[in-house]
Amino acid sequence: MRFRHPDGSTVHLAYCTNVHPAETLDGVLAQLRDHCEPVRRRLGRDRLGIGLWLARDAAHALGTDPSALRGLRTELDRRGLEVVTLNGFPYEGFGAEKVKYRVYKPDWADPERLEHTTSLARLLAGLLPDDVIEGTISTLPLAWRTAYDETRADKARTALVVLGERLDALQELTGRSIRIGLEPEPGCVVETTHDAIAPLTAIAHDRIGICVDTCHLATSFEDPHTALAALTAAGVPVVKSQLSAALHAEHPHLPEVREALASFAEPRFLHQTRTTGTADASGTVTLHGTDDLDEALAEGGSLPGTTPWRAHFHVPLHAAPAAPLTSTLPVLKAALTRLVGGPHPLTRHLEVETYTWQALPPELRPRARAQLTDGIAAELTLARDLLTDLGLKELP
Repeated sequence: MRFRHPDGSTVHLAYCTNVHPAETLDGVLAQLRDHCEPVRRRLGRDRLGIGLWLARDAAHALGTDPSALRGLRTELDRRGLEVVTLNGFPYEGFGAEKVKYRVYKPDWADPERLEHTTSLARLLAGLLPDDVIEGTISTLPLAWRTAYDETRADKARTALVVLGERLDALQELTGRSIRIGLEPEPGCVVETTHDAIAPLTAIAHDRIGICVDTCHLATSFEDPHTALAALTAAGVPVVKSQLSAALHAEHPHLPEVREALASFAEPRFLHQTRTTGTADASGTVTLHGTDDLDEALAEGGSLPGTTPWRAHFHVPLHAAPAAPLTSTLPVLKAALTRLVGGPHPLTRHLEVETYTWQALPPELRPRARAQLTDGIAAELTLARDLLTDLGLKELP
C-alpha cells in the first residue's frame, strides 16, 4: 500500500510474511498464493506491499538461479504484490516448534550473517518495483547480549563496515539503494534506540541505520518522541519501522492479571518482560527484566509487581487483549505521529509485523486460513486509517 505524504514523497506500508513461515522457495511461492493475495483481495486493493521474509535456503535458491529470481518477481506482479522491504532478522527455523534464543544466531560476529544479508540486498535490488529505487532490510541488533565480548564486537563492527561498502557497490551496479536497519530488541546488545546510537555513529554509513519496532520500543518503556528526537539529533537514519504492539499489564501483582499473563506464556517464541524501577538522582529510570514471560511469573520471581509490566509479545494491532490486560497501541500511535506526521517523514517504509497469531492463547488463534486473512487485513486497515488521519493520502 502506498501513501502520498504532504511533502510529496511516497510512504510504503506492508505486512511481514514471517507470520507465514516457510524455509524454501516453493514455500514462499505458496505464501503468495495462499495468504498474501487473499489479504490483498480482502482489502479490495489492486496492489499490496509485503515485507518478505526469505530464510537461508530460500535466499540461496534465489541467489544462485537468476531465472528463479525472475520467476518470483513475475509471481509478485501476477498476484498484485510488491516488495520494497525484507525482514532479514530470522536466519532460518522461524516456523519451528521452539524458536526462543535460536533466532539470534548467527549474529553479526559470524560470517554467515554478513553473507546472508549481502545476498538479501542483492535479491531485493532485483525485486523492487520498476518505479522504486530504494529498498530496506531489517536485521538483528548485533547479537544477543551473552557471550558477546570485545573480540566479537570488533568482528561485528568490521562486518557492518564491509556491508556498507558492498551496498555502495550494489548501487553503482544496479542503480538501487538498499539500506539496512539494526532492530533494537530487549535482551540484545542493542536493546534500545539509545543503545543503537554509539555503534551506528561509529560506523557512520548512511546506508546503515535503525529499524524502530514499536513493540520493542514499548517493551523497553522508551518514550517515542524522546527516542526518535535523540536518533535525529545523532544523525542516525530510521531505515524502516515495524508497526507492532506489546502486551501490557497495569497491575501485575493481582492474581487475575498474572493468570491472564500466564495464558500468553508459550513455548515457541521468547517473550522478554520488563518493568520500571525507581529513578536515580539524575532522573534515569532503571529497567528490571526477565528473558521470558514464564520467568517473570515464576514464584519468587525477580520482577517487582508494583509497577506495570510489558512483554515482548506481538499482539494484533486491531484487537487488544481482554481485560485485565491491554496492548501498547498508544505507543505505536505516538511513534507513528513522530515518524510520518511531521513536515517530512523520518522513514518511508512501514511494516506491520504480528508474527504471533498461532502463538496466541488457543481461544484467540485463527482456526482457519480465512480467519488469519481477516485478521491481517484488519491490522492493515487500522494502520491505513492512522496514516490518513495524519494527513497522508492513500494511493491506488
